[in-house]
Amino acid sequence: MLKKPELLAPAGNYSRMVYAIEYGADAVYVGGEEYSLRTASNNFSCQELEKAVDFAHVRGKRLYVACNAVPRNGEIDRLPEYASFLEKIGVDAVIISDLGSLRIFRRYAPQLTVHVSTQANTVNYEACRSWYELGAQRIVLGRELSLEEIVEIRSRIPKDCELEIFVHGAMCMAHSGRCLLSDFLTGRDSNRGDCAQPCRWKYTLTEEKRPGEHFPVLETDNGTYFLNSKDLCMIEHLPELCNAGITSFKIEGRAKTEYYVAGVTQAYRMALDDCFEDVERYAVNLPQYREEVNKVSHRPYYTGFFFPENNVSGQNYEDSSYIRAYELAGIIEGYDSLHRRLLVSQRNKIFAGEEYEILEAGKASRTFRIEKMYDEEGNSILFAPHAEQKVSIEYPSYVGTHSFLRKRKI
Repeated sequence: MLKKPELLAPAGNYSRMVYAIEYGADAVYVGGEEYSLRTASNNFSCQELEKAVDFAHVRGKRLYVACNAVPRNGEIDRLPEYASFLEKIGVDAVIISDLGSLRIFRRYAPQLTVHVSTQANTVNYEACRSWYELGAQRIVLGRELSLEEIVEIRSRIPKDCELEIFVHGAMCMAHSGRCLLSDFLTGRDSNRGDCAQPCRWKYTLTEEKRPGEHFPVLETDNGTYFLNSKDLCMIEHLPELCNAGITSFKIEGRAKTEYYVAGVTQAYRMALDDCFEDVERYAVNLPQYREEVNKVSHRPYYTGFFFPENNVSGQNYEDSSYIRAYELAGIIEGYDSLHRRLLVSQRNKIFAGEEYEILEAGKASRTFRIEKMYDEEGNSILFAPHAEQKVSIEYPSYVGTHSFLRKRKI
């Protein structure tokens, strides 16, 4: 009998880790202050890592630490101490992409489980076997693989060698992130977590004897984005992925907000549960889950390399901006049961008389119209300008903390 895959969510800081777990992740992956491929996220201090492990374990969840940057000599010298620390605090696994890092973790943290990052470009069964024989328990496969290739890999590696795949999030135009464009153009090394994303830029052509003149290279009327990828979304294909024998379904996005992490994690949590409990219910509820992942900021979605026979281009020809059909109005920080009011910390303007949605952990989103709203002094107001202020909004029933207030953009 097939085992339900783990749902693995990203967390760029402690707050996002809390939201990922509250909204249904079985495990979260985070980064420390070094060795992590996401400098755009706040990342975790050693004290925060220890606190995060405790938070996850009390709730029966797992926490993995990314050490998947390609370390230089000075960094590799400091890794043994960090490896011992991660083992000591009870991290569930470390994610590496470098052979030297693997050797250090096996020597200085022998009880710590090792996962091999997608940055290692693992796209065949022999590479999986090699990592496994060297002591890795799980391989995060390269995003360039088709579903057919993944199924073959699963059939030709040891049964206890785990496989992990990305199911949602941004895609890199380079082979599993091995890109040098950012380093060459800006001095920011993408393989050490500091990518400037030059693949999203708009390019023109110049001619040697006419400096300063820019000639458009037009793919469409909007310009040229020949490196600009769509975002991966596999929520419509979870049954096929579940049947492939994958251990873990991974959501990309350690640089994303709490709202993004919560919305996407909850959509996949509910969809994955439906897949295993009642596949017909999954089919019925699929439009709801698809709508939910459309409510977070994203680029146009596609299915990546999973189904090459569909020959669907992953290139976004329009522009490099995000689709933002909804905006986050505020974070619900509590409920005043005496006055029946939501206590909201604003993130955007809020208007009385307009319709808003509540996104709450473990529940389908619901719409209501704001009838009455109050400022921090208790004065009735019709409009709350965005100023990181707090407002209270009349609402008939309890809503848990870590919930969101959002509205459709006009």
